[in-house]
Amino acid sequence: MAKRLIPTLNRVLVEKIVPPSKTTAGILLPESSTKLNSGKVISVGPGLRTNEGKTIATSVKEGETVLLPEYGGTQVKLGDKEFYLYRDEDILGTLHE
Repeated sequence: MAKRLIPTLNRVLVEKIVPPSKTTAGILLPESSTKLNSGKVISVGPGLRTNEGKTIATSVKEGETVLLPEYGGTQVKLGDKEFYLYRDEDILGTLHE
């Protein structure tokens, strides 16, 4: 049975991107050259509710690549994959090619 986690409120489910440790030619890359804490947004919550009952939508969308803080997030394991839950305001920005 496959499970799908849909975050509540302003939380974002992210799968961290693990940079390659070697090139396609087999050259090992130093760890410092591939250090960018990024991830792909898997799922987002509906947003934060105000006292008036209005919903403030999250600032990221599913499929976007985001820059993550060095520390933080709640680790969630679904099957054999690891994901992280962050609050929308904890995400530092989006990455574009």
